[in-house]
Amino acid sequence: MTPSDTCPPHNGNTFSVCMLASGSRGNAIYISNGNAAILIDAGLSGVEIERRLHSRGLAPEGLTALVVSHEHADHLQGVGVLSRKYGLPVFINADTQKAAYSLGKIKDLRPFSCSTPFMINGMRIYPFSISHDAADPAGFTLEQGAVKIGIATDLGIATAMVKEHLKGCALLVLEANHDPVMLEKGPYPWPLKQRIKSRVGHLANEETRDLLNELQHDGLQHVVLAHLSETNNTPQQAHDIVSPALTRCRPTLSVAVQAASSDIFTV
Repeated sequence: MTPSDTCPPHNGNTFSVCMLASGSRGNAIYISNGNAAILIDAGLSGVEIERRLHSRGLAPEGLTALVVSHEHADHLQGVGVLSRKYGLPVFINADTQKAAYSLGKIKDLRPFSCSTPFMINGMRIYPFSISHDAADPAGFTLEQGAVKIGIATDLGIATAMVKEHLKGCALLVLEANHDPVMLEKGPYPWPLKQRIKSRVGHLANEETRDLLNELQHDGLQHVVLAHLSETNNTPQQAHDIVSPALTRCRPTLSVAVQAASSDIFTV
């Protein structure tokens, strides 16, 4: 995988991936296969997403579609605005749509069901169910030719189904939300701490380490740690806890943050 500051050319069997934002205040992932350019979630304002795209040499006018993982505001905030401004279809499952009260009127809704793949201009997207406190939350794998990437954030537990879907990915975006000690000693009220630690909450660094240990393989090129809590984690802590999992391969390990978009990675 090659990181770069601007979108590289495609050879027809590659993905370009940019973490526009990641964290409890907003999430958005840009993914392109050369024929389609999509956002997985748009949890910042439309203006901020436009700004972050431009900061990486990406044009919002070049987007093909928006794909929604679940209805929480940090994944949904800019979806309606961007869809209406750029005429973008929104791929969303039925229960998430019903729960997404702030979405507004969308001209082109494309319902999907977890466990049923769909195509966007040659990009095969496979949504799968995850354990989180939302109506019908989804993780995703995306395939282009022989290349597969996987996205799993906002999950309280890495189920056997999650592990099965994420096998064989060249790039993985995995949640590493919190450090258990920081969460325990931190300022959050007790009910919120319990929710975060629950099976429908968020993965701790150690849980992400154990998941990655199972998923590593020779073809894994890059791992992005995502959805870090700014209160209960740090990028250095997440990196230091998770990195020992990589005993059988040597992918690049990076940490996505809330305040700035990542470089663009090509697999």
